[in-house]
Amino acid sequence: MMLNDFSPRKKGQIYTLAQSGTKKVRKPAVTVLGRGSEMIDSETAQKKAKQKMIAQTLSLNLADIAAEKGKAYLVKQAWNTYFCMSNVTFADGKMFGFYCKNRFCPVCSNIRKAEEIKKYRSTIESWPEPYFVTLTVKACKNRGLKVTVKAMFKAMRNIQDRQKKNEARKGDFHLMGIRSLECNFNPVKNTYNPHFHLIVPDKKTAEFLINNWLQRVGKKHTNRDGQDMREIKNTTRDLIEVIKYGFKIFTDPEMKKKTKARNRAVIYAKAQMNIIDAFHGHRIFERFGFNLPKQDQQTEPPQRLNEYESLEYDLKRHDWVNVQTDEVLTEYLPDENLVQILGFQVDKEKE
Repeated sequence: MMLNDFSPRKKGQIYTLAQSGTKKVRKPAVTVLGRGSEMIDSETAQKKAKQKMIAQTLSLNLADIAAEKGKAYLVKQAWNTYFCMSNVTFADGKMFGFYCKNRFCPVCSNIRKAEEIKKYRSTIESWPEPYFVTLTVKACKNRGLKVTVKAMFKAMRNIQDRQKKNEARKGDFHLMGIRSLECNFNPVKNTYNPHFHLIVPDKKTAEFLINNWLQRVGKKHTNRDGQDMREIKNTTRDLIEVIKYGFKIFTDPEMKKKTKARNRAVIYAKAQMNIIDAFHGHRIFERFGFNLPKQDQQTEPPQRLNEYESLEYDLKRHDWVNVQTDEVLTEYLPDENLVQILGFQVDKEKE
């Protein structure tokens, strides 16, 4: 469906169902769990609609590929993402529904970012000179990706365990930080580049990790030029870098770093499925060497709603639709580039 099938949204308009003036139909009361997802303004609402559009398109392709590969657990994950926040209850400016919590889901990833930033920002800002560190290995083909990822985690555990013993025996410094695994796909060379992103308290820890990583992994599988460290100037920005998806959804097919490739970006669905499969069974994001300050766990009690809207997500309309009135929630209109990419630039062969 082309963009000109939709009428333009009025500037500043918030979710339309709440403003339409439609008389609410008396329905049986429903019980919802959690705090709900805020839809407090047009920007928030439309961002969520965009995330849902990408998530549902991506998951359909991933489900097909997982089925072809005979990966039943991946088929289940893909369909869970497809139905993530598809059937929702809308009341008082909030949406309530099921979240799949898959790391590759754009809807859930955005929520996870906000939660992790809130949890870790104050701790990182209390460190004397926090550093952002990248630890890499040499690029590999798909057939070696699982083995490479497994070896990376083993090397990291060995570094941590050895330093823990040195601390206990020799009074050496305490190793701590937060770590995540990411993997990029290079469609030009058909290779994968798995790497760790870390945030650590100081330059000494950053240098220690790079030196020990090079020793542990060896020259055959990595080199000094592939590693990086820099002092953190923007905590939120670098936390987002650590917490993000685990792989890029949109990739420049020519791998040109200095030019914007938004209109020619491709979704390499098969490669992304390979990455998800290689990550399976590993903790992609975790802290090590420290505990977070104890926080009061505030559990929202179930809410009983008498006035609400029942909505279903319609991929063709890029929006949640009221099942009774057929009105859309956000009137989100995707730009032409996104429609082009999701409709015609999904590669299900290259890996």
